[in-house]
Amino acid sequence: MSRTSVLTDGQWARIQPLLPSSTGRRGRPFRDDRRVVEGIIYRYRCGIAWRDVPAEFGPWQTIWKRHRRYSGDGTWDSILAKLLTIADSRGEVDWSVSVDSTVNRAHQHGTNLPRATGVGSNYMNLFAEPDDHAIGRSRGGLSTKIHALVDGKGRPLVLLVAPGQGGDAPMFPHLMNQLKINRAGPGRPRTRPDRVRGDKAYSSRAIRTSLRDRGIVAVIPQPSDQIGHRKRRGSTGGRPPAFDKEDYKARNVVERNFNTFKQWRALATRSDKLALTYRGGAVLRAISIWLTALGDTP
Repeated sequence: MSRTSVLTDGQWARIQPLLPSSTGRRGRPFRDDRRVVEGIIYRYRCGIAWRDVPAEFGPWQTIWKRHRRYSGDGTWDSILAKLLTIADSRGEVDWSVSVDSTVNRAHQHGTNLPRATGVGSNYMNLFAEPDDHAIGRSRGGLSTKIHALVDGKGRPLVLLVAPGQGGDAPMFPHLMNQLKINRAGPGRPRTRPDRVRGDKAYSSRAIRTSLRDRGIVAVIPQPSDQIGHRKRRGSTGGRPPAFDKEDYKARNVVERNFNTFKQWRALATRSDKLALTYRGGAVLRAISIWLTALGDTP
């Protein structure tokens, strides 16, 4: 397989029927679907400008427009959802999930659109562009955060993007609300993991209460200031929350997931102007990870 052939025949056979041109779409069918999809993957993997995508993948305008369309109409998300259904039906999804975020520096080419201050921006509508394009100013400059919920083996389940200066805890309920894996047969989608592992940024009363109410084990350490507040209150401070130190060691899978994501250079440094297409690239990376996990055998 050449360097520019980025999908195996088995991987393409899995996703090809799920593309709009193969599912009864009205109008003239898309041409060269595989070549265009591989061109999108090649661009994100190499971190090049859209105009620099090799001509063998077709016109760069077609590649960009197709990615913009698939990011905005939910095609990438529907493909990921289907792969997760297959994986769960095989028992390959580990429901001991981990949560975290990673900050990615925004390139100057991705920061030259007018932006609002972020007030009132909606990052939870996955297929609408937020007013600030999910770009904010953190210590390292203009940046974007990818918030991820991964399974116990570090494979992505949910991905959201937000400005780099935003906190992790406020995004947690939105990540959990997006966790939904459909059954291969009858039955409601599964939305409740067995446990959630998170670092100290997720240690809040609201998060612990919501997890406890749903019967989900919280494996989240307390930061030192919360421990101090509880001790100063004496007997009225209550008991410390349960924390499984050994189980928490497995949280490193989410960090390894981010390392895998950033092997695609256009995700490690954001040059996309639109949050919609940047998140679409992240979802496409998740698709590639699950395609590898599922293998070529149907």
